[in-house]
Amino acid sequence: MALDELRRPAPATSPMLTVRSARWEVDVLPGTGGALAAGRVRTADGLWRDLLRPTPRSRRNEPERTASFPMVPWSNRIDAGVLPFAGRRWQLQRNGADGTAIHGALRNAPWALVARDDDAVVLEAVASDMVGVNFPWRFTARVGYALVGDSLEVTTTLRNTDDEPFPAGFGHHPYFRRSLVPVGAPLPDEPGRPLLRVAANAGYLLRGGLALDAAGAIPPRADFRAERRVSVIHVDDVLTDRSPGPLATLRYTDPDVTVTIDADETYSHVVLYAPRGRGHLAVEPTTHVNGGFALHAAGVPGTGVVVLEPGEELAAAFRITVEG
Repeated sequence: MALDELRRPAPATSPMLTVRSARWEVDVLPGTGGALAAGRVRTADGLWRDLLRPTPRSRRNEPERTASFPMVPWSNRIDAGVLPFAGRRWQLQRNGADGTAIHGALRNAPWALVARDDDAVVLEAVASDMVGVNFPWRFTARVGYALVGDSLEVTTTLRNTDDEPFPAGFGHHPYFRRSLVPVGAPLPDEPGRPLLRVAANAGYLLRGGLALDAAGAIPPRADFRAERRVSVIHVDDVLTDRSPGPLATLRYTDPDVTVTIDADETYSHVVLYAPRGRGHLAVEPTTHVNGGFALHAAGVPGTGVVVLEPGEELAAAFRITVEG
């Protein structure tokens, strides 16, 4: 598959783009942090169903209300917005309701469309071309969405374009529907309970969503090493120490559909978010733990944080594959 490189970036007000294949339809929002507005799949009965949580038309400018969004150049939260590195501290904008710096520096930024085809797009964000980026160093990020067979493949690249090193990482925040109803059909009154398995053997003690120390035992509420149904218990946890094979599988029984989330080893962590009473859950591939920059600065091992030297880049992909 060859993408057509564009001669110049798309304007910041890029409209929603849709990429299609026989299995998938994915709506992309370049102007809303490179997010996805929807991810529909065709199941064996020939019906199109929303696998990813669809975004209301009136909320397409709000990343947290979308189907999925990238988090670059860090994932999840930075405590009180204080970023320590190499003996210095930077105060970032505290843009989370809990007083943290949250979900990276580009979630509200317009991404430029640099390449596209019927079944793929590539978006780019150049921090040095923007005003008010919530990160003290210059960088360039690219996100590619490609439909390959039964899979949606998401590729992320982060390059240090500054003249000094910086700590880095990224993640993605896909919201999966708990019930695979046909497109346009109402959700059931009670949230569905699909079967989930996550191939991770360690977890973190969190306070305010932030890790306090190195990984240890998995909290029972978030232990999905053996496949089990998503319960009504609230889950918001970070796991690591991956086993070989797919990162996670999500299995629906009505209809019979299995979703596999396979991620490169660079995605050493995964955030599980299953809010009580909601019609969605999130399985988020991430390169590092929540609050990883502070732990890394304190010498805690296994955070997943990468230090990028000038000119270096970090790249990784994950795939969501549908069967049934």
